[in-house]
Amino acid sequence: MDRELGRVFRAEHGRVLARLVSLLGDLDIAEEALADACLQAVRRWPAAATPEHPAAWLTTVARNAAIDRIRRERALTGKLALLQPETVMAHTHTPPDTGEDDIPDERLRLFFTCCHPALAQPAQVALTLRCLAGLTTAEVARLFLTREPTIAQRIVRAKRKIRDAAIPYRIPARTELPDRLPAVLAVLYLLFTERYAATAGPAQIRPELCDEAIRLARVLHHLLPDQAEATALLALLLLTDARRPARLDATGHLITLDEQDRTLWDPSLIAEGRQLVVTALQARPPGPFALQAAIAAVHADAPSSEATDWPQITALYGLLARIAPSPMVDLNRAIAIAMADGPAIGLRLLDQLQDTGQLARSHLLPAARADLLRRLGRTAEAIAAYDQALTLVGNDTERDYLTRRRQQLTQPSKDPRHDAR
Repeated sequence: MDRELGRVFRAEHGRVLARLVSLLGDLDIAEEALADACLQAVRRWPAAATPEHPAAWLTTVARNAAIDRIRRERALTGKLALLQPETVMAHTHTPPDTGEDDIPDERLRLFFTCCHPALAQPAQVALTLRCLAGLTTAEVARLFLTREPTIAQRIVRAKRKIRDAAIPYRIPARTELPDRLPAVLAVLYLLFTERYAATAGPAQIRPELCDEAIRLARVLHHLLPDQAEATALLALLLLTDARRPARLDATGHLITLDEQDRTLWDPSLIAEGRQLVVTALQARPPGPFALQAAIAAVHADAPSSEATDWPQITALYGLLARIAPSPMVDLNRAIAIAMADGPAIGLRLLDQLQDTGQLARSHLLPAARADLLRRLGRTAEAIAAYDQALTLVGNDTERDYLTRRRQQLTQPSKDPRHDAR
């Protein structure tokens, strides 16, 4: 039952909170009410069956908790009328001039609402991911390549600014959407990234949440078809998700891109993604998501890792590093250079990146170094790099992969896929 409760809460938290914010117009009240509802669920559900519609149950109980709180706090009694059953429907069917009819999805409306331009974009994204997308503080911190306390403080400051400046949770008008679009795109991209390669836990991929991110990206693309970066984001997610069937073997072991059976990749998603990439690249200059989608398209076009146009990917990462520099871009560019020009050159770039300390909390850098050291025959150094990666990795599937790779250096496998290249 504990596992079932945890699964339900993780799956429904973001969706229910978004619904409550739309009903109450106040994030703090919505969060406290949902916490009360979750506590009641912990007390009640073990003694009975889990409700058939747990999200509806949590929403109803949380809404009632909010009514009780507002009744107790006289300063907020003016809001009570908005919460009565006969007025809730009127509140959720806001007149068109508020922008609700312009955004044909309640969750996406709340993402745009939370990405308020009065906040710095990192704060917009962190607040939305944590409060409305349902990610934990640890997951958000991992996506931002920073520490949990830093993200927690960022979210607290954002909430305080919203409260002190009396910033309303108002659905933006259509004319306001382009200014908020970059933050919303970042939210959807990071939401997909976390669900496609989970921070921690037993599951490498949470398919239903990948599907939700893609669904929202589709809605956004249809809402803003002339926005090249919205088109590019959808292309990137489709081309990445096309590889999902080949990412794990029958026993649940992770299969890296270079070892995947590409006949398992979804051809319909690849075809759709390619077409969207062509459209997105017509914008000049191309944006960050357009370049990432182009990289994904090059991978999709290659029948094998060896046949991949690595020089083109290297060039695309070079462009990306100029317009949207980040340590993750530098990491991926170094790996592409290693594939194009040899592991020794790529390793030098990774060592330079390691010296900056920017990826000190991520297992991806030592894992990449370990692979290049393995390919160079520097076994002892590769083992040490795998050990470093294992101290940082949080996901069980990736930990298993790194452990198996490390073991192959002390107990060489006969599997030709694992021969040093």
